[in-house]
Amino acid sequence: MIIATAGHIDHGKTVLVRALTGVDTDRLPEEKVRGLSIDLGFAYQPLDNGATLGFIDVPGHEKFVRNMLAGVTGIDFALLVIAADDGPMPQTEEHLAILDLLGIEFGAIALTKIDRVDKNRLSEVQEEIGVLVADTIMEDAPLFPCSGQTGEGISPLKAYLHEAANRSAGQSAHGQFRLAVDRTFNLTGAGLIVTGTVFSGSAEVGDRLVISPKGLPARIRSIHAQDQESQTGSVGQRCALNLTGTGVDRAAVKRGDWVLDGGVHAPTNRFDGLVRVLASEQRPLRHWTSVHLHVGAKDVTGRVAMLEDWHIDPRQEGLVQLVLDEQIGAVRGDRLILRDQSARRTVAGGIVLDPFSPQQGRRKPERIEFLRALMLDDSGDALRALLDAQPGGVDLGRFQQTRNLNAGEAEEIWRSVDMIKIGKSDQIMGVAEQAWSKIKDSILAELRNWHTKWPERPGPEDERLRRSLPLAIKSDILNAALLEMIKNGEVQRDGPSIALPGHRPEFEGKDAALWQQIGRLLVTKELRPPRTRELAAEIGVALKQIENLLNRAASMGLVYRVADNRYFLPETLLELAEIAERVAAKSADGMFDAKKYRDATTIGRNVAIEVLEFFDKQKFCKRLGDQRTIERPAREIFIV
Repeated sequence: MIIATAGHIDHGKTVLVRALTGVDTDRLPEEKVRGLSIDLGFAYQPLDNGATLGFIDVPGHEKFVRNMLAGVTGIDFALLVIAADDGPMPQTEEHLAILDLLGIEFGAIALTKIDRVDKNRLSEVQEEIGVLVADTIMEDAPLFPCSGQTGEGISPLKAYLHEAANRSAGQSAHGQFRLAVDRTFNLTGAGLIVTGTVFSGSAEVGDRLVISPKGLPARIRSIHAQDQESQTGSVGQRCALNLTGTGVDRAAVKRGDWVLDGGVHAPTNRFDGLVRVLASEQRPLRHWTSVHLHVGAKDVTGRVAMLEDWHIDPRQEGLVQLVLDEQIGAVRGDRLILRDQSARRTVAGGIVLDPFSPQQGRRKPERIEFLRALMLDDSGDALRALLDAQPGGVDLGRFQQTRNLNAGEAEEIWRSVDMIKIGKSDQIMGVAEQAWSKIKDSILAELRNWHTKWPERPGPEDERLRRSLPLAIKSDILNAALLEMIKNGEVQRDGPSIALPGHRPEFEGKDAALWQQIGRLLVTKELRPPRTRELAAEIGVALKQIENLLNRAASMGLVYRVADNRYFLPETLLELAEIAERVAAKSADGMFDAKKYRDATTIGRNVAIEVLEFFDKQKFCKRLGDQRTIERPAREIFIV
């Protein structure tokens, strides 16, 4: 368990930690000279059960609140320290407000310096503390009168902290590994050491991680967890990681960076969140106010964009977008603190909801509904709400990353939710089963409307159909719906077009006769149909007439225009595509070049390149330099 102190300057936080652990946490020479804490201090105490209790001693001076904030995010337990002679002071109030905004669940109050006051003063200050902590997270926290100098009252406090540590033992290492860096230094013979609090997950010696937001890859050489050498570091521990990697040095890694699993590395300079303005504020928090944002161990400047009203009154909460001056790392649920532009006053705090927030449309009702769904703490409930809010589909990979779920946690949630999963492993969309039926119904309705308006034309092409649907859906979802509907006989594919079963646009009169002649010539065993000029010469009509009819035939889905002067029947392209599949299948890596394809088809180099470039446009193939891979099955695209 990690305990952080909080409280006003000179209220005895460092002395108290020394009395509890025997460790002086003031490590800087200036701290020794001035007799006050400037930066974070650390102490550890082994427990009888083999675990170790970690202490973060934070500075109490108002000038060093940013350092205090770097220490208290991600902790398990807060120890609010108040001197009996002074009673609650300004930084007592601000530190308490910060703890409250951070939502720290467990805590205790240490009433220090009781050796300096009489019983009347002790009773008086206890009443003051009761008023101070009312309606805060410390309202029901136990209070321990004590003296770090004489040792009076230290034993009951220590026993309580040990008991709390035992209760919190065995935290589940959920999520992917994230450590908020609050200190870096070089160790002779070892190299770079970074220390910080582990927010989630676990890591082992030898693991390959990422330093975020820079994206530097790093490997763990060794770990100290709770001041003990260890093979692993887990959530709820303070860890020191010895890191190695190209460019990984003290100049590259700073306080506020994250060391994390690559799956949760997603730098952002804007995110949406829910914030509450402190009751002590004299005025509302207004749109586009300049602020200092604290999240993890990071302090970054930016502005607050209101998403509902144009301000948030004191004591009230509201949805906001934080637009930052530099990139940070964040996931849903990270606690945040906002201080004023001069960093002298804490203004508000709350939680991160969506680290992938858009710049455009951030105030739209559907966006607000999306954020309301993200406010739900249970990931399964949140996903169900998102599926209702976004019937066109939810990006499951983005959802997993936003909520920092590991693969096992994500799969468990997917199984618990009634939805259709669509797409590949790196891009999976989820659609509620009820919404899936609505999507297919809307496709049928749009096709009926299309055929009523233009009976002589083929159905719409995929992209035009997608844009005309009442639900905003991505191409992958439309493709999946169409494949299922084609399989069930609900729709048919005519070349690049989609139509209702039985719909077949046809030419009439002289056009029909000319098309019959052209169609016969396009059927060729060599898989290399004549060029338009050759068709015109063979039939004996003007080139312009041939081109006009073929362009109309292409719009009707009867042919594909592969090049300016060459058109292919759908069945010819299907055969050519299946040859490409066979060529790719013979390769160990599934890749092939134009030469291999030319040799397999015998259609010649120029025509082979024309066909392959057309396949690229249809997203049947994907070109990687001189090589290509097959992206989708041929029969999904070229249906005859």
